[in-house]
Amino acid sequence: MRDLSSIIKAYDVRGVVPDQWDEDVARAIGAAFAEFVAEETGATAVVTAHDMRDSSVPLSRAFAEGVIGRGLDVVEAGLGSTDMLYFAAGSLDLPGAMFTASHNPAQYNGIKMCRAGAAPIGQDSGLATIREWAERDSYDRTPDRVGDVTAREIVQEYAAYLRALVDLTGIRPLKVVVDAGNGMGGYTVPVVLDGLPLEIVPLYFELDGSFPNHEANPLEPANLVDLQKAVREHDADIGLAFDGDADRVFVVDERGEPVSPSAITALVAVRELATGRGTTIIHNLITSQAVPEIVREHGGTPVRTRVGHSFIKAEMARTDAVFGGEHSAHYYFRDFWRADTGMLAAMHVLAALGEQSAPLSELTAAYSRYAASGEINSTVADARASTARVRETFAAQDGATVDDLDGLTVHLPDGAWFNLRASNTEPLLRLNVEAPDEQRMAQVRDQVLEMVRS
Repeated sequence: MRDLSSIIKAYDVRGVVPDQWDEDVARAIGAAFAEFVAEETGATAVVTAHDMRDSSVPLSRAFAEGVIGRGLDVVEAGLGSTDMLYFAAGSLDLPGAMFTASHNPAQYNGIKMCRAGAAPIGQDSGLATIREWAERDSYDRTPDRVGDVTAREIVQEYAAYLRALVDLTGIRPLKVVVDAGNGMGGYTVPVVLDGLPLEIVPLYFELDGSFPNHEANPLEPANLVDLQKAVREHDADIGLAFDGDADRVFVVDERGEPVSPSAITALVAVRELATGRGTTIIHNLITSQAVPEIVREHGGTPVRTRVGHSFIKAEMARTDAVFGGEHSAHYYFRDFWRADTGMLAAMHVLAALGEQSAPLSELTAAYSRYAASGEINSTVADARASTARVRETFAAQDGATVDDLDGLTVHLPDGAWFNLRASNTEPLLRLNVEAPDEQRMAQVRDQVLEMVRS
């Protein structure tokens, strides 16, 4: 019996190849996934896709062998972004598996799995069972057939679907620098944005899982430097940076300055509310306070959730929300099976920019109201004790409110607030602070960090 605890995480499979997992493990996980979706929903087929990493094709094919060995068919969509796999799972109404390690370094790979309709599978919603069965690698049921594998190109259907949701044909011409980071944006962007009034300046569109230029993780400021420089050099209207599997997008304005994902969340929320097809907007508790304020100002109902796609998607299903956004630049759409898609979010921003004449910095200024620290990580010996020390200090302050939705969140009477939460996988505490101005933000940030790190 194998032990998969090191690679099966809260939301997906992730680990170093071949040290932590290989084709034999992929085959076992494929069999367990097939058995799980067949038993739970009666599924008779699954759809797969993979990114550009060298290990992705052999791992996905081994996974398919596991699936067909349990009597289910496999539809191979081939190369794609994670949101393209979600499109396939939604439009074909099939459970799906995406082979990618997203923004992780080249030696990593992983699997993101979903039910039919792109519904999430996480630790508490099936992944623990899949792990248990894959570790055991034996089943009571004997399949009456071996499944078939068929190839189906999805990217054109995916592009047409997105273009039907956001019409960019009538916008003013825009010059757009896109940094694909040698990831899957280099495959999908040319197809989705072809023939529109957009002059695309490509950076690192060559698919290369060794990431020769920079990590495909735009959350790290160092990985935005090339995009910022290119936006200024080309006098572009906007810059877009996708992560390795292109399910997240980061935005840079015409000055080369990053636009916070909270501002993008608010901007897209306003556009979705304007359609009149729903009023509920989901935001996680680390997004700016400006997001729920702006949602209410536009007649919407903001709903606050924990961090993480499974919580966002569950709340979207419960509330029938039209849109959800996270501080990490994951954006979720009811029109996209409640799944996250960087491409659709990027198209909304392009539409908002191209439908009026102001530069992006002026357009997004209306959605950026407060000073934020960004996420600051601290290595700690005892996260629980450090958090308790911070709680005790701030809870004693007049007018402070404390909640425990996800870690410790403290709201102070002058409008400043912070969230302190432990990492699920590392001995880290993650701090996010927001305040009415930079000086107050720095004051709260430094006070909390001193307590955490002492």
